[in-house]
Amino acid sequence: MAKINKLVGKKKTTWQIDYIDPDGKRIRVMFKKRKDAEAELAKRVALMSEGRYLDVKKDYSTTLKELTDKYEENYEDQASYKTFKKYAVENIQNYFGEDVKLSGIRYLEIETFRNHLKKKLTKGGTLRKESSINREMACLRHMLNKAVQWEQMEMNPFDKGKSLRMKENNQRLRFLSQDEITSLRDASTPYLKNIVDCALNTGMRKGEILSLKWGQIKNGMIYLRKTKTDEPRQIPINDALQVVFDDLKEHGEPSNVKRLDGKKVLMPKSKTDHVFTFQGKPMKDVKRVFGKAVKKANIEDFRFHDLRHTFASHLVMNGATIKDVQELLGHKDLKMTMRYSHLSQEHKTKAVNLLNGLTGNKNLTKKCQIFEEGKKENG
Repeated sequence: MAKINKLVGKKKTTWQIDYIDPDGKRIRVMFKKRKDAEAELAKRVALMSEGRYLDVKKDYSTTLKELTDKYEENYEDQASYKTFKKYAVENIQNYFGEDVKLSGIRYLEIETFRNHLKKKLTKGGTLRKESSINREMACLRHMLNKAVQWEQMEMNPFDKGKSLRMKENNQRLRFLSQDEITSLRDASTPYLKNIVDCALNTGMRKGEILSLKWGQIKNGMIYLRKTKTDEPRQIPINDALQVVFDDLKEHGEPSNVKRLDGKKVLMPKSKTDHVFTFQGKPMKDVKRVFGKAVKKANIEDFRFHDLRHTFASHLVMNGATIKDVQELLGHKDLKMTMRYSHLSQEHKTKAVNLLNGLTGNKNLTKKCQIFEEGKKENG
């Protein structure tokens, strides 16, 4: 018999429709509002009485392969699809099976899949990081959300239980000191040095740098169209980076310069419009050459992405506001940028000390002056 159950929790009340479908399967679905539960139950009861229920329940007939094919068709041009999502979708399909019906992917199966990912080892034989697991689970959730929107299933099973997102340890903030920057640049090949300089002076991601074209550089600005957040971003070009661009414009990539009979000879310029090239072709990655430079410079625990942290950290330490850094990095959420806020404590201290004479206490003001003079004498 079809009915509606009122479920009272500690923080909220929900409404559950409860009925037996034509196949004899007990169906229970949660709703936030009673009126929504009543409307949905009435619709389903009417469909069953008319014999049309199974025609509407698309998730009884739609397979996971049908969903993944449609998902790839719509998202294969997305930048993250080629680098991560393609792998995640294949992994999801291999785990559940391409012929499984979407109705067979319930909350229990999703939680079991997450636990499977927690035990799955990386190529290096180590356990996967929480962030990696969350990204793959987010891909699955997005796929099932789209399935609901595309009318391939009625409800995303993720919505039937607690969040399966794992707590991430993303507080890593590794950045280079001035001496380490010098060491890294000295250890870099000429073409890598230009890329490192671009990263340090703009905070751009590796993909944004390697895909950068001359047409995106105009009037002292870099115009990024394809970004991780899918929102355009503009970055001012400082004097240091302008020198790099001017040199590349005039002489081409450093690898174009060769010595023949003791003389420098310029090789033909690259035909591609990419700013950073190697042997006339756009670079796909610099992981290997960057790793060699880091090792040669005796720098420990440092990745290319940490150049972005270095850019932001030195901005903050030199007086830039957190809002400035957020806009330059292209962060949607200010929380991502706030990880750098502790670096500005010294600047905050200087700022509040500007108010030492505000109270009008001459004796206190004099002591503050003596204290400040003593700090200057001690360096």
